[in-house]
Amino acid sequence: MSPPLSQNPSTAARVLVTGGVVAFPTETVYGLGAHAEQPAAIARVFAIKGRPSGHPLIVHGADHDVLDRYARGAGRDAWRLAEAFWPGPLTLVVPRSGAVPDAVTGGRETVGLRVPDQPLALEMLRAVGAGVAAPSANVFGRTSPTTAAHVVSDLGDQVDLILDGGPCAVGVESTILDLSGDQPTILRAGGVSADAIEELLGRSVVRIARGPARAPGMLAAHYAPNALVVVTSSEQLAREYAAERATGRRIAVLTTGEFVTADPQSLVLRPVGDRPEDFAHDLYGLLRHADAAGAEVILVVPPPGEGIAAAVRDRLERAAAAGHGASSTAPLPLRPSGAP
Repeated sequence: MSPPLSQNPSTAARVLVTGGVVAFPTETVYGLGAHAEQPAAIARVFAIKGRPSGHPLIVHGADHDVLDRYARGAGRDAWRLAEAFWPGPLTLVVPRSGAVPDAVTGGRETVGLRVPDQPLALEMLRAVGAGVAAPSANVFGRTSPTTAAHVVSDLGDQVDLILDGGPCAVGVESTILDLSGDQPTILRAGGVSADAIEELLGRSVVRIARGPARAPGMLAAHYAPNALVVVTSSEQLAREYAAERATGRRIAVLTTGEFVTADPQSLVLRPVGDRPEDFAHDLYGLLRHADAAGAEVILVVPPPGEGIAAAVRDRLERAAAAGHGASSTAPLPLRPSGAP
């Protein structure tokens, strides 16, 4: 069975206020939400997703007041960043207030906060009148959902309602910036670039590509389809393809470049455009399409550059690490920070 679908934010808000669990759209991916101040509802989110209880959730709010309610002494940098980038794909990790249950943070003294840039989500959050704690609305560790149909495919009728806002505009998760320490630290690359954050703050930020689960999406192995993901380059693609053909596995190729194969069993996938933003928007949908087509290995040539391109490479490297072992080519790391 499928859960009820609705395009009415007030209906979704009523489900949340009464302790239910709602999948809802954001500009990044669909979230699996519960009222942020109801531990029993939050526990259902962890159970439905199969998420370890020590992994924190992000609290989504309707406006900047989310900092007043859920942060304790957020600080000037947090307010400046919120003014510049909210609503938008930036999560700020700040000291938590007493309004945040331990269930949301995994017992940590910090909480991730953001205001999504999605009209239905914002209407829902305003109607709830409180924060909504949410990870992505998929099985833990697997490919994130960017349409309501993806949520149905992953979670079936385990959720009480899906607020259907159509395809997500950005397509990869938010940037997570930790402001709880001495120096701002990017825990996860996303839709707001490190360069944009540094320009606003007037100082460098630390980039962490891997590490303990201080925030969602920090596991080395994450965001994975069922097929093995191999991250490669345009120069190495033909060689990687020939090597995989020799194994007899069914291959999908994901690239913005030209790639022609005479093998009818192979699948060539391309984003709708050549920009890194197009790659990000289509990434999870194309990975899911490769799975549905029966691909056993996906060869991916990610976009070059910083900003959203770095976020795409981050997700692909984690998907490669998750899929039966690491990618057969060298990883494409995020640009290291000049700061210590």
